Amino acid sequence: MFLGKLFTKLNTSILYMELKLQKPLAIFDLEATGANIATDRIVEIYILKIKPDGTKDEFMTRVNPRMPIPPEVSEIHGITDEDVKDSPSFLNIAFELKDFLEGCDLGGYNSNRFDVPLLLEEFYRIGINWDLSQTKFVDVFKIFTRMEGRDLSSAYKFYCKKELENAHAAKNDVIATYEVLKAQLERYQGDLENDVDFLHEFTYESHFVDTGRRLIRDGELVKFNFGKHKGKTVEQVLQQEPQYYNWIMKSDFLMDTKQKLTELRNAILDRKKKEREAAQENAPKKNSGGGSNSSGPIQPTLF
Repeated sequence: MFLGKLFTKLNTSILYMELKLQKPLAIFDLEATGANIATDRIVEIYILKIKPDGTKDEFMTRVNPRMPIPPEVSEIHGITDEDVKDSPSFLNIAFELKDFLEGCDLGGYNSNRFDVPLLLEEFYRIGINWDLSQTKFVDVFKIFTRMEGRDLSSAYKFYCKKELENAHAAKNDVIATYEVLKAQLERYQGDLENDVDFLHEFTYESHFVDTGRRLIRDGELVKFNFGKHKGKTVEQVLQQEPQYYNWIMKSDFLMDTKQKLTELRNAILDRKKKEREAAQENAPKKNSGGGSNSSGPIQPTLF
C-alpha cells in the first residue's frame, strides 16, 4: 500500500517510437470517489513526466478525499476509505503537484473528458486558478477512438500485444497509456505526426470553451451548449435574462464553467461600458442656451 508522495527517476526501457517533445509531457491518471466531476474527489494520482531528452520523472500519491468512497467504486479501482485515511488532502499536496506539472503539456487516456476537468476542479476548490491556456493536451483515448475505438485494456492489447493487469490502478493505467501512445505513433506514421502540437490538434476539441462542455465556440461567438438556451449566444442570453447567470453560479455546475462564464460576462460588460462612454463622448454638446441637440440621455443598461 502506497501512502504519501513519491518523486523518482525512471530508467524503464520500453520499446516503440520515442516521443519528439519541445517541452515535458506529463501523462497522468486520476482515481476518484466517482465519475461526477463537480462533486467527486481525487483519491489517487500518478504522473509520468517525459522530458525532451527522454528522461522521466514520476509523481504518485494517494489523496484523502474527505468524503466516503462508495463500495461499488472501490471495487473498480481497489482503493478504500482505510487506504486513504492517513493520506494528505489535496490542499496539502496542491502546490507541489502544480510545481511538478509547471511547464508541461498534458496527456492521458480520456483525460480531456475526465482527468483534466477533475484536476482543474480540485485546484479551483482551494482557490488556485490554474492557467492552461498555453498547454497542449494529448488524449490517447481520442486517438484510439478515431483510429480504432476501444477502452484502455483493449487499446493496450491491440497496440502492445499485452494484457493490462490491474486496470484502474493509476500507475498501471499511465504506463499502459504511455506505451499505447508510442505504439500509435509507430503504427500510424503516415497519419500521425510525432509532435505534441499535432497531437493536441488531433485530439483536443477546441470548440468547447469550458471543461464541462456547457459553453461552445461558434466562430467568434460563444454559445450555451445545454438547456433552454442551447444554441443562443452568451451575450444574447445575459442581455435578455441576466438572472440566468446567477442561477448558474448557484447551481451544481463545474467551477471551470462558472469561471469561464464569468470571464465572458466581464468582457461583455467592459465592452458595453466602453461603447456607452464612446457614445456619450460623441453625443452633441448642449448649446449655450442650455438646450441640447441630443434626443435625450443615454440610458444605462446591464448589457
